[in-house]
Amino acid sequence: MKAMNICGINKNWVLPEAQENNVKKFLPRPLSRVNGWSPPLHSFQAISWITYLAMSIVTFGIFIPFLPYSWKYAANIVMGGVFIFHLIVHLIAITIDPADTNVRLKKDYTQPVPAFDRSKHTHVIQNQYCHLCEVTASKKAKHCSACNKCVSGFDHHCKWLNNCVGRRNYWFFFWSVASAAVGILGVMIILCYICIQYFVNPDELRTDPLYKEIISENTWLLFLSLWPVPVKTPIVLFIAVMALLLAIASFVMLGHLLIFHLYLITKNMSTFDYLMKTRFKKNLHPAEEKELPLQKKGNLPQEKSNNWAWPKSPPRVGSQKFPMSTLSPKSSVCFVASPPKTCHSED
Repeated sequence: MKAMNICGINKNWVLPEAQENNVKKFLPRPLSRVNGWSPPLHSFQAISWITYLAMSIVTFGIFIPFLPYSWKYAANIVMGGVFIFHLIVHLIAITIDPADTNVRLKKDYTQPVPAFDRSKHTHVIQNQYCHLCEVTASKKAKHCSACNKCVSGFDHHCKWLNNCVGRRNYWFFFWSVASAAVGILGVMIILCYICIQYFVNPDELRTDPLYKEIISENTWLLFLSLWPVPVKTPIVLFIAVMALLLAIASFVMLGHLLIFHLYLITKNMSTFDYLMKTRFKKNLHPAEEKELPLQKKGNLPQEKSNNWAWPKSPPRVGSQKFPMSTLSPKSSVCFVASPPKTCHSED
């Protein structure tokens, strides 16, 4: 028989919650992550590396060899420089530990982060002291829940880097985004040139000496720089279309992100500051629009500000009666039964 209390409530209903609390007590506390290579790795990180690898293969192995002889070497130098620069700054942005100076000097990353007790502390960081890292942090430091540490000059946690972006690695992150956008733009230009030349003058794409041995115009050679692979035209067109669609999608996202951070730089703001400012503005709008429905229903005058508008010569108003049901308990509007002497309400 199930145990029942005097109020008729099944005591077994509270057992799952109690068991859950007991389980939480025995769960291992999380460790702080050092950088983007620390586990757990994020799926976005794998997508970024796959995209970089795919773009490198199709650009240098397939499409640049289609260019005329005089353009081929220039394209290899320029695009190779952009791709290598992006790889370097991207690796640096991932590898750098963006933690606050006191965290890096005093924190032991092998030790778990202490549990935050909200009954003792309202916020994780109070008076520049972090109760989780147990160090005094800088003014613009924020405690990242994903990395479990305080980040100096916190901007945001980047899933593509699998690392926090802060004061120590922000510019590496910025140049990683900028170089990626420039590289993708170069890929799009090369692809557009190849597509146009294919319909206008296909012979301009077959200037390599190896094409002298190819009789059929429907046969193309891929990976000319290493080992030529003969394929038919539909395969080349399919690869070009797929690469172009991927490049366009990547460029739209990277371009949007680059423009956004250029805007933040001009405003001397971080991503975190921008989000907090936007959230603060959104919280103000509901408070301003709370009394709008009441104004439409009862045609009652509402305050537009904390101060009343006092006209120079208020008109005389006759005695009126207002039913109490039309008044809101929180309404600050003054209603009188006789002509007002000090308070005036506009129609």
